[in-house]
Amino acid sequence: MHTALIILLVLVSIALITVVLLQSSKSTGLSGAISGGAEQLFGKQKARGLDLILHRATIVLSVLFFILTILVAYIVQ
Repeated sequence: MHTALIILLVLVSIALITVVLLQSSKSTGLSGAISGGAEQLFGKQKARGLDLILHRATIVLSVLFFILTILVAYIVQ
């Protein structure tokens, strides 16, 4: 059981890294960080297409990563 969870955790980790690296950057530089937060807050810039899929995949994979990490830590004890 422990080995299967570790293998699954490694696969989810690789997938999470890949999905995060595939996402396009939202803004550049310090000025983009300031204005980008305002645009995202007021909803002027909505993700569509591939960006939306990658965003949702990041959320799902990160939740799965944390659940698997907690399970592995619980089983080791």
